[in-house]
Amino acid sequence: MMTAGRVLLCADDYALSPGVSRGIAELIEAGRLSATGAMTTEPGWLQAREAVAGLRRQAAIGLHLNLTTGAPLGAMPRTLPLGRFDGIGAMMRRTRDGSADAGEITSEIDRQLDRFEAIAGAPPDFVDGHHHVHVLPLVRPALLAALARRYRHAPPLVRDPGDNPLRILARRRSLVKALGVAWLARGLAAEARRLGLPTNDGFSGFSRFDRAVPFDREMTDFLRAPGPRQLVMCHPGYPDEILRPLDPLFERRRDELDALKAFPAERILRLERDGSGRIRWPA
Repeated sequence: MMTAGRVLLCADDYALSPGVSRGIAELIEAGRLSATGAMTTEPGWLQAREAVAGLRRQAAIGLHLNLTTGAPLGAMPRTLPLGRFDGIGAMMRRTRDGSADAGEITSEIDRQLDRFEAIAGAPPDFVDGHHHVHVLPLVRPALLAALARRYRHAPPLVRDPGDNPLRILARRRSLVKALGVAWLARGLAAEARRLGLPTNDGFSGFSRFDRAVPFDREMTDFLRAPGPRQLVMCHPGYPDEILRPLDPLFERRRDELDALKAFPAERILRLERDGSGRIRWPA
């Protein structure tokens, strides 16, 4: 069980832009994050070797699998005839109607895992998906199979973005989005466990990213009705010009960053590594 009153807090999108990476690094160094997921498709990841080595001593670092923003690391001609990702809606349609190629998705997953290891010097501590893409048909089985094949002796945690509907309703925030993702993610935890892959139990952090609602108020709701291994996602960072055309959150990221800098450090669960360098996740 997780320590009462403390939360696993994970920042998405490390390496999306210099400003996002800098903000996340500051929060990790201040003890305000448990983990961050990295987008290895982005140029910033290739310059992150030294920074990531330091961050791994203080937090879990995982792969934020990207199949929706920017471009893949290799050709996916059947799935992406134009050579670029074009959003979560398009990827959802492709995985439903058969126009996405399972082999191409598997190859891109392996490329992103390879790129993660090349810079981090170690396997990912966990894996999740940008826009929760890892729960989609075709993507989910390909990812779980890749993780079981590659990391038999050091299985990463697979983030389950679903939760019990009663817990979701108790939080009162972005209910349609949270319930929709929970529906897509149904069965993920059981499938992961059958392959020896751990998961969180409880998930929150869904937001409309409305700047009229202060982020600290949202955090209060995110922490309602926690599961036994509750994981809360967040999206902090400094807005920068690289980020502006990529990211609808833009200025909202700074709101989250400022609020999390003031969030009590004692409420954040700090993860430790064992003698082999593996993260000790809460039991």
